[in-house]
Amino acid sequence: MARRFTSPRVAAVRIEDDFWGPRQRQLITRTLDAQYAQLEATGRLAAFELTWQPGDPEPHPFWESDIAKWLEAASNALALEPDNAGLEAKVDRTIALLAGAQQNDGYLNVYFTVVRPGERFTDLRSAHELYGAGHLVEAAVAHHEATGKTTLLDVVRRYVDLIADVFGPGGEHEGGYCGHEEIELALVRLARLTSERRYLDLARAFVDARGTDPYYFLTEQRRRGTPGYFGGTLTPEDPHFLQHREYNQSHLPVREQTEAVGHAVRAMYLYCALADLSVDSDDPTLMDACERLWEHLTTKRMYVTAGIGSSAHNEGFTRDYHLPNETAYAETCASIGLMMWARRMANITGQARYVEILERALYNGVIAGVSADGTKFFYENPLASDGDVERRDWFECACCPPNLARIEGSLGSYVYGVAEDAISVDLYIGSRASLTVAGREITLSQRVRYPLDGDIRFALEVPGEPVRFTLRLRVPDWARGARVSVNAEVTAAVVRDGYLEVDREWVDGDRVALSLDLAPRVLHANAAVSADAGRVALAHGPFVYCVEGVDHEVAAHALILDPAAEPRVVVGDGERVARLELGGWQERSAGDVLYSEDAPERSAATITAVPYYSWNNRGRSSMAVWIRAAEG
Repeated sequence: MARRFTSPRVAAVRIEDDFWGPRQRQLITRTLDAQYAQLEATGRLAAFELTWQPGDPEPHPFWESDIAKWLEAASNALALEPDNAGLEAKVDRTIALLAGAQQNDGYLNVYFTVVRPGERFTDLRSAHELYGAGHLVEAAVAHHEATGKTTLLDVVRRYVDLIADVFGPGGEHEGGYCGHEEIELALVRLARLTSERRYLDLARAFVDARGTDPYYFLTEQRRRGTPGYFGGTLTPEDPHFLQHREYNQSHLPVREQTEAVGHAVRAMYLYCALADLSVDSDDPTLMDACERLWEHLTTKRMYVTAGIGSSAHNEGFTRDYHLPNETAYAETCASIGLMMWARRMANITGQARYVEILERALYNGVIAGVSADGTKFFYENPLASDGDVERRDWFECACCPPNLARIEGSLGSYVYGVAEDAISVDLYIGSRASLTVAGREITLSQRVRYPLDGDIRFALEVPGEPVRFTLRLRVPDWARGARVSVNAEVTAAVVRDGYLEVDREWVDGDRVALSLDLAPRVLHANAAVSADAGRVALAHGPFVYCVEGVDHEVAAHALILDPAAEPRVVVGDGERVARLELGGWQERSAGDVLYSEDAPERSAATITAVPYYSWNNRGRSSMAVWIRAAEG
């Protein structure tokens, strides 16, 4: 049986890394404050004073989720800096507002308290009450783990108790489930924290009900008698009825689903819950579904940046190999959800192939969502642009900014996986981790120049007697080779599931050195992806690269790579990420005639590529990940 791994708590891993350390520092000192200011300026916090009157701007039924994700991000920051009094004061004030808005029976949603009283839980398809509740649960777990306080946890448990009464056996809405998945995975987190089986049972009930017939969202629509929050009415006679069901993954019972369909973020949150419940409910049929869905998604519907969801129409998936670049939706939240799912799959199986996608999402599809100064954000992440795209301070539907903040703050929990007798090093990020393995507490320090090079050093602090366990070092799929030594002696490590495994008795002061061969790569898409025909992408280590017009005399689409050119790695003084340079050509048309029998003029050019995550930080500019390539 494969080892089962768990992720360390946020506070157990301190990031000490020249690439990620400044990003976490900026999160704590700038991004969280900027986002809190937006929560104030947009009325999200004031709404919980319950002073709304007809004629005032309406609070949004999703606002609880924005605030909850900020609270979770801030709690992660407090886990790293427990003496941050200014941040803790904002967290405490926000929790007090939530507690003050909670109704006597535990209910907590401003919109259905002041704007549509009496209509709670009548529009699960569109109004997302349970989605907001789920994010409140996740925030409460993170806050308790960071601070030891129960102020938010007490609020949340009262709300969950109400939800269990309403949706549990014999409840008014038994058999219902949310149109936007989230509460399912949140309830598993709450069950793990509290050891309360009833929370796990409720999560399973929501998962088991999804996609069954009679179709719940038709039932609730008939009961309600009015269109949902976003308008529109479901009818089985509608030729798009199946697409409506696919949109929120309710087209089939979850164990029968084989393809990633519908809204991408919703799908990822559902799959996270399936993975969690496969373990906590000892249900291998849910893991079987996860493995089928993973295979389909990552081989047919995922961008090279680990962005997912190709269409703005449904904020999600369309058809196999349909991966347009300029109109790619690739929502930041969707890549975050993919990271979360990959973490769970890796923990359950011990297989590095899931971490490969996790890493690609992190370094590309996720952190592209935030500007270099930490205050502007992408909702959508296209893979090509004519220069009309730029990050924004905030959004009316502001799910992505605080979601990104909670991932950056919790990054340490993604670096290592811990089993009873093994430690997996999944991400090569400079850090100092306090971990418990083989019944002993040890400290594992990691020193890197990664992603500039693949030389990685580990030091172990093992108090007292030696301790035997397996240290698993992931060999990334982009590495040309890997070598490991212990205390300067080359070690013949076993390669298993994508890891170099060193099994031995470890003593205080042991040193491990890992060398990964790092070289630029030229990537080709499957021939079925029409958008990438005749084009290539560049990669180096975990980064996918792009070209920007700001670095060239012509727009990105007018650049052509020489297939015989070898990419050169260029690192400026003090830079932590390399540029790639290689030979090619640029095209220009003579004059401004729109169509002509004359081909564009072609001249030699040095093409500069930068990591995709960094684009649009130097003003508006054209951009392309997939670059035209001359025929070899």
